[in-house]
Amino acid sequence: MDSFFPLEKLKPTNLVQSIERASSILDVLGKNPQGISVKEVSAQVSLPKGTTHRLLSSLAYFGYVQHNAKTRHYSLGFKLVELGNLLLSQLDLRTEAKPFLTDLSKMTQETVHLVVLDKNEVLYIDKVESNDNTSSLRMASRVGSRTPAHSCAVGKVLIAHLSEGELEEFIKGTGLPKMTENTITDPIQLKENLKLVRSQGYVVDDEENEKGIRCVAAPIRNEIGIVVAATSISGPAIRITRKRIKETLKNEIKDTSLKISRKLGFTQ
Repeated sequence: MDSFFPLEKLKPTNLVQSIERASSILDVLGKNPQGISVKEVSAQVSLPKGTTHRLLSSLAYFGYVQHNAKTRHYSLGFKLVELGNLLLSQLDLRTEAKPFLTDLSKMTQETVHLVVLDKNEVLYIDKVESNDNTSSLRMASRVGSRTPAHSCAVGKVLIAHLSEGELEEFIKGTGLPKMTENTITDPIQLKENLKLVRSQGYVVDDEENEKGIRCVAAPIRNEIGIVVAATSISGPAIRITRKRIKETLKNEIKDTSLKISRKLGFTQ
């Protein structure tokens, strides 16, 4: 069987066979944009025709492959375009947001996060830590890590802009687990808190996700006004005081989020 792995990569010893085969099939389809028959795919990946057909049918069901009923040829599906666009949007978002996150961190001397909502959880896609503060209290967040959306400021910003039905599904699916003694676990109370996000344009996590850590966050919108991400200022509660949030930080986080939104094409 021909190898479809780049020469510079060492092939792992624990590959899942069906995924390896599916990857090989996608590579073949990518080299044949006009479409290709099951028989031809089978020959190129050195698999029995029946096995190849089952893999193609499964990939087609999930949208990774499309089947032309007239020619009986297979080609790449639009699911790959969708996933590619999602990846590009996240990469573009990080690139466009980075200078603003850095400026905000320098100005406030606090940690700044950039997050998106993924499968009912907050996914941290960027983090800028200030070198100017001397606190020994460090947050658990890191790029690539996840946290429950209902218990943190950035998460509440994101779920506040879900539809009513989506929010109900979120609550049912997560169960609103208690992270600290301050975590909002009552659905009615959470919904009231989310109303504040929509009315005031920001929200506070008052030691709800991590004891001793307070955050303030605001939404980032794309070119058509949809909330696609959120950014936050986070730090020890002794520094991120309620008074400081009210007097300066709420305006600074809203201003930065708006700047990033405008960079993405949003017009207010």
